[in-house]
Amino acid sequence: MANVEFITMAPTSGDSKYIGNQVSNKGQQTWSGVGVDSDREPSVEYITQIAQAAEKAGFSTLLLPIGGNCVDSLVAASHLTAHTKTLNFLFAVRPGSTAPTQLAKQFASVNYWTNNRVFVNVVTGGAPKELENDGDFLSHTDRYKRTREYIEILKRLFNGETFDYDGEFYTLKGANLPLPVKEAPPIFFGGSSPIAKEVATDVADVYMLWGETLETTKEELESVVKLAKEKNRNLSYSVSFQVVLGETEEEAFKNANKIISQIEPEVLAAKHENTLKNGAVGVNRLHQLMLEAKDNNFVIAPNIWAGLTQVLSGNSISLVGTPKQVAERIVEFVDLGFDKVLLRGFPHLEVITDIGEKVIPLVHEILAEREKQVV
Repeated sequence: MANVEFITMAPTSGDSKYIGNQVSNKGQQTWSGVGVDSDREPSVEYITQIAQAAEKAGFSTLLLPIGGNCVDSLVAASHLTAHTKTLNFLFAVRPGSTAPTQLAKQFASVNYWTNNRVFVNVVTGGAPKELENDGDFLSHTDRYKRTREYIEILKRLFNGETFDYDGEFYTLKGANLPLPVKEAPPIFFGGSSPIAKEVATDVADVYMLWGETLETTKEELESVVKLAKEKNRNLSYSVSFQVVLGETEEEAFKNANKIISQIEPEVLAAKHENTLKNGAVGVNRLHQLMLEAKDNNFVIAPNIWAGLTQVLSGNSISLVGTPKQVAERIVEFVDLGFDKVLLRGFPHLEVITDIGEKVIPLVHEILAEREKQVV
């Protein structure tokens, strides 16, 4: 039977029933769609609720993002691990913000206290203004070159080496990890440009893709799988979607349209302008899919909807339908070769709970039933 694990994300920049209606988002490119003035602030109580709901719902891992108004991912992980028992935490880090040796030491501390319940998601880019705020002015190509070195250093530290490193961006003497890691964690990584795929297939362990249509996602996945095989590397693959459920398909799309019903024109215009100016390869592709589907209520394929892409610049394509329809779509993507599926939605707490109760069991049931038929 195909093995699949489920990941979700904590809304550490705030949560809401609606997206694109916050005043603080005007004039900014925001991948989260909500800000600190959202319906639900990312308080310690709320994010703890999110983590505990994810654990109860059957998710293996909680992604703690970076960027925007997000609570620091490592700080969040160090707190949440004390309030959960089995949930893993995937905390995002930007190479331009934290030195690899310092990040490795921070990681090792949390890893030690949680018995290997934390992983690292290396995020190369972000909105240009955010990167500049951190003093990161490297070009797109140089950022990925630096990411390659960053991951190389992390892996050698996690493997217990003591070493010198003489790279273009990092020079180390006698680098080591005083508090060793019992088990080297997988490095999660994403990026759609040619150099991003080269870096992924050279040094990453889990390649993360934003979901699109089945056909376009298959093309993207196959290009990376082919590249990895040429380098004799086997990666794990993750696909990400928003989720909007309803008792009927009609109700699900009604719920989806409600989420975008309060988008402010200024936010819409700013997202479009910033994507055209600064959008990464993957962001631009999703934005184009959204524009092409505008006259079809943003439906780009059966139960696949790009309405949230009007405001979100990252993981924005949604699976919209009944729990059975969404489960069937997920299985189709698992069949492409994804062994990890990241699912989230607005508001996150209710969506995480619903996915756990109504979708995850159906996915496992479909896969198990198919296995019986094969036998």
